[in-house]
Amino acid sequence: MSTSSIKPGFLAIELDGAGWDGGDFASLGEAVLAAESAGFHAATFTDAPVPGRANALQRAAFAGPVTRSIALVPEVDTVYTEPFHVSTQLASLDYVSGGRAGWIATAAESPEAAAAVGRSFAAGAALGQEAAASIEVSRRLWDSWEDDAVIRDVATGRYIDVDKLHYADFETPADFAGPAYSVKGPSIIPRPLQGQLPVIAGASLVGPGQVPADAVDAVLATAPTPELLAAEVRDVRERLGESVAVIAELDVVLDTRGQAAAERLVGSNQAGFDGGRARYAGSAAGLVDFLAELLREADGVRLHPASLALELDELSRLVLPELRRRGALRPPVQDGTFRDLLGLVRPASSYASAAAGAGK
Repeated sequence: MSTSSIKPGFLAIELDGAGWDGGDFASLGEAVLAAESAGFHAATFTDAPVPGRANALQRAAFAGPVTRSIALVPEVDTVYTEPFHVSTQLASLDYVSGGRAGWIATAAESPEAAAAVGRSFAAGAALGQEAAASIEVSRRLWDSWEDDAVIRDVATGRYIDVDKLHYADFETPADFAGPAYSVKGPSIIPRPLQGQLPVIAGASLVGPGQVPADAVDAVLATAPTPELLAAEVRDVRERLGESVAVIAELDVVLDTRGQAAAERLVGSNQAGFDGGRARYAGSAAGLVDFLAELLREADGVRLHPASLALELDELSRLVLPELRRRGALRPPVQDGTFRDLLGLVRPASSYASAAAGAGK
């Protein structure tokens, strides 16, 4: 993807991490519209369990019809969520968003999640295997309908050309650490608008024995300090290759409303901040300089605001406009897809290609 030469990047914002407490905005719709109006290219949704709250994929689906240009990218677990359900729900999200959906594939150690679904607890290398299998199942199911499988032939009373539906025929490998399973297919939903949704995973989850680099379209790169973040992006790109986009992770606390960022941090609730992520605390002008340099290395940056409302106000007024003026940001993709934003072509169904080859 991008290199250290000047190339406009993109910005994503995490809508409901540290800053989401139900009081920053009157509704999720108001929050995502504010992010879109500010010019963010993508909004992401974490999937931390909160009693009585819709999961990340459901919240992204709610945001789909009320937005137009911003990509909607939920975190969806690959260990304790059925792969068939993951695939079909993400395909549905792609339809309700008009092709702006993506997927952050997560695989975290969670005894609570394992107990909730009544299966064994996965840890260590098993997490990467679970994620790799879930991603492969989803991609096979997305391809299991050819693009022109729906024919709506009134004369013959046929809605689907069954010859253009294909079995996924997935089985977990012999060395699979978790409970073995198989998925026959085809999907119960037509092929997504994008053909294949862009798949994102943490860089630490991608590599030999885990999720193959060619199974993902982008990775999230983290570092403990801002000073180390650009170097980590370079290291990840060198390890995984140029075909995978690298998105840097950054916590943000800004000077705002007469209060310095350092003062805001003292005594604040920082439970939502991940201690493994770099954190910028300071002025909006300083953040502009930092992001402009970081986007020389990274294809994009995902910002995790300390307070969604407070940071978003500063970002929309002082940060994003200046980054655009400097040529560091791509323009928003109007009526485009998430694949367009990442510079990915729409792929043909792998099954359609195989069927065409077999017919020769």
